[in-house]
Amino acid sequence: MLATVEHLYATVRRSSVSSTPAPRLPIFLVFCKVMRGRPAIREDAIAECYGFRRSRHTAELSQTYMKPVLRHIANLWTLMNHPSCESEWTLDEKLQAIREVGFDGVCGAASAELADGIRRYGLIFVGGMASANALEFPKLLGDLKDAGAVHINVQLGRHDVLTPEALELTLVLMQQARQLGVSPAIETHRDTCTETPEKALALVEAYQQATGELLPLSWDFSHFAVVKHLLPDQFTKRLLTRPDLVQHAQQFHFRPFNGHHVQVPITRGDGELTQEVCDWLPFAKAILSCWLEGNRNNGREIFICPELGPVEGGYALSTFRNSWEEAKILRHEIDRLWADALADVEPN
Repeated sequence: MLATVEHLYATVRRSSVSSTPAPRLPIFLVFCKVMRGRPAIREDAIAECYGFRRSRHTAELSQTYMKPVLRHIANLWTLMNHPSCESEWTLDEKLQAIREVGFDGVCGAASAELADGIRRYGLIFVGGMASANALEFPKLLGDLKDAGAVHINVQLGRHDVLTPEALELTLVLMQQARQLGVSPAIETHRDTCTETPEKALALVEAYQQATGELLPLSWDFSHFAVVKHLLPDQFTKRLLTRPDLVQHAQQFHFRPFNGHHVQVPITRGDGELTQEVCDWLPFAKAILSCWLEGNRNNGREIFICPELGPVEGGYALSTFRNSWEEAKILRHEIDRLWADALADVEPN
């Protein structure tokens, strides 16, 4: 364990080197922030390796506020046929635009071209896969890992997959993912084994009974809202029924919706937000507040995708504004909501 600690400590120290030598303690604190969350290595063990031994330094560490981190993730689907079918941007142009407007990463299926572009632009890659066949899992997961993914969004099974089969698929998926060192999350999505709240929660309960663990979900609440025919003032009460699962999750699809449409237009013709989006924003804030209640001081990342589909994908209607332009505006609104929610839980 000491060798592992020393190797990682050296890595952090190298990344912190400047023209002025840094004091040892701040480097140690930065290192422990990196290490926090690794269950196999405790802070006191790290401290003892470097001679601190539960001193005032470790006490100072325990009082350090570790702000959770929002990662804005763009979906390549949003840029389908952008700016037009006749002159669609190349993948390189799309990735450059994603980086330039402030997104931290991109979500999609694996490809060699995408992996190269992600590395060149310094983007996070959240992998995406859809399968109802466990025999496909090794290649899908392996390709996504090779492309640089750690977190993976999974659309699992089909609409007619019942809980026993869904559990079998999930157990295989999670076992293979652990072997590869990647972190899949099951998306709540129509035409999958999680297409209704009841089916999703049945899978969660079966998985917890089988493993003793909470199932990581990738939350897309738009599908449940449509299935349940909800009004905006019902969103929080009816959709945030399991705060523990929301707080356990790291992947969220923030696509504004109402009880009849999984995607509503973001802006009106004059550029102002639509009434439908204004009705949705309080729920989006409630999601963030709920998540932060369980992650207010652990430095954990949350990956939020303003996943707006284009007209070609069937989500946007022909009268909607350009999906990429709308996603950029939505990213700004999410950033604002995050700042507000974070301010509510930050220590004074």
